[in-house]
Amino acid sequence: MMMDWLAYDFARRALVAGVLVALMCAVLAFFVVLRRMAFVGAGISHAALGGVAIGLVTGLPPLIAAMGFSVGVALAIGWISERGRVTEETAIGILFPTTMALGIAIISLSATYRQDLMAYLFGSMLAVRAGDVWLLAALAAGTLTVLALFFKELVFLSIDPDAARAAKIPVTALRYVLLIVLAATIVASIKLVGVVLVSALLVIPAATGQLAGRSMKGMLAISMITALVAVVAGLWLSWMSNLPSGATIVLLAAAMFFVAFVIRRR
Repeated sequence: MMMDWLAYDFARRALVAGVLVALMCAVLAFFVVLRRMAFVGAGISHAALGGVAIGLVTGLPPLIAAMGFSVGVALAIGWISERGRVTEETAIGILFPTTMALGIAIISLSATYRQDLMAYLFGSMLAVRAGDVWLLAALAAGTLTVLALFFKELVFLSIDPDAARAAKIPVTALRYVLLIVLAATIVASIKLVGVVLVSALLVIPAATGQLAGRSMKGMLAISMITALVAVVAGLWLSWMSNLPSGATIVLLAAAMFFVAFVIRRR
């Protein structure tokens, strides 16, 4: 039955896109969980709504507009929290509702684009085109290359920022790099799983790896396996059961987390 599904072009495109999203989100989730940045991921993913709305209304490609907007919000979070008087959580708490409200206000000006906005909110397997796959592949290659180049430094920074600073590691620069990569990954993923659900893929796989893995490498490996299984099985089940692809993917990832949680407790 899986082969019947893959007989369709849209299914093959969705599968390739899903695997790319799974790999990006799983590796980035490793750092999100280590650095306790789950709220940052949620804030940037919802901020992307403002960029999508600007793109839809102005005629710009929505994902390009969302990319610029999300990177700007990520840098703003880093800049505001670097000033010292406002914590990172407070900066997100300010920018999160502000950017979402901006997106809702812009899109409310035209009823024509509301249906398009729903696809970006919750994702759509059918909406993935060949051009989206190529763009996603380029972003995935860039994201994974950056994370691989600075992997040891980012792990050090995530575990002990003060020791990393004492070791002459450029903590501030790497923090901005991580925020930019996070924003790019979120925007790249929203076409498949949507703005609302992408933040889950930036936490759940690595949280599962944290429960089931016995080392950093084990945590990363299980994070990747969890994300890949959730995406591939979720896309197939969504097609078989006529369910939203993004919601099905996240529910499967959550189910694997709770299985790991129960096994760990026992």
